[in-house]
Amino acid sequence: MKAVHFGAGNIGRGFVGLLLHDAGYEVVFADVNAELIDALNRAPSYQVHEVGDGGGVRTVTGYRAINSASSENELIAEIQTADVVTTAVGPNILRFVAPVIARALALRDSGLPPLVVMACENAINATDLLKTEVQSSVGPDEWEAIAPRAIFANTAVDRIVPGQDPAAGIDVTVETFYEWVIESPPFGDARPEIPGATFVDALGPYIERKLFTVNTGHATAAYYGFAAGIDRISDALAAPRVADAVRAVLEETSALLVAKHGIDPDVQRVYREKILGRFANPHLPDTVQRVGRQPLRKLSRNERFIGPAAELAERGIPRTALLDAVGTALRFDVADDEQSVEMRSLLVELDAPAFVERVTGLAPGHPLFSELVAVVSTSRA
Repeated sequence: MKAVHFGAGNIGRGFVGLLLHDAGYEVVFADVNAELIDALNRAPSYQVHEVGDGGGVRTVTGYRAINSASSENELIAEIQTADVVTTAVGPNILRFVAPVIARALALRDSGLPPLVVMACENAINATDLLKTEVQSSVGPDEWEAIAPRAIFANTAVDRIVPGQDPAAGIDVTVETFYEWVIESPPFGDARPEIPGATFVDALGPYIERKLFTVNTGHATAAYYGFAAGIDRISDALAAPRVADAVRAVLEETSALLVAKHGIDPDVQRVYREKILGRFANPHLPDTVQRVGRQPLRKLSRNERFIGPAAELAERGIPRTALLDAVGTALRFDVADDEQSVEMRSLLVELDAPAFVERVTGLAPGHPLFSELVAVVSTSRA
């Protein structure tokens, strides 16, 4: 079995690539980072250091790596005969991956089983986005011909992979916990063999549970930690004011998940407490600046703050802690983060209503709009 994975970064090597390797796949990493690709090809193996309770060291062997910028034809040939294609490149990069997958599908032997395509990104239904990009990269007739040659399945992925020590080379440090949930309906009775993954009939609740608990909570810890002058996420969670703020935010997002998806409140409470414990893991050397980077993306319409706050407003459920977290995020000021710099400029250039519309994507008629305008106005003062 062979899997082609786009994105040879820390998540690719320390999570998706590791699980595919453990499942018995020959993993072919694809990345535009020439230095990283060369380093992978020079080494016969790399290590994944799992830190926390039950941690240990895992060794990945038998992989190959291709420079997707300079060796596109070689990459297409690999995809032609692969069983699985996965990505961990960021949702905004999927449009660059899509044409390569489309070309490979056009050349794929129609007698082979359909290629399983899964985008493992921190975004809701990222594989649907990838499928749309693949379809838009070809004409209608070509799409009709190649569509049966692939199965596109959405996934929800969860593993904290902190910033790495540059001296580690291609080795990766990750937390012990992971979760890879895959929707099963697209496969029928022919699911791919990935023992480390969980297949479910309805993925939506799992995606939102992860996004609105793990991602929302992690970013909240980063922004409150930054405001408190704390460097590490684990140290931020040790500060009572930060911990209380994160807990308050997650209680609000939990209320949404319970109301929307019918999740048992006690089950969600246990999950929430587990997440808080993961953030406090002192063995993960993650920083508030790394976790808080790209604040404009994190404040966009369907992301970790505005997404749940908007739905809470629509349901008439309290969202005070989320609004406070948005206000704290607006004070994230890091000179080497491009979006942080842009956000500071927008706060100066735009009035509060225009800022809310542009950054959050909400229209003036939305029940959350005026509350966000008030938050932005306070942040500008």
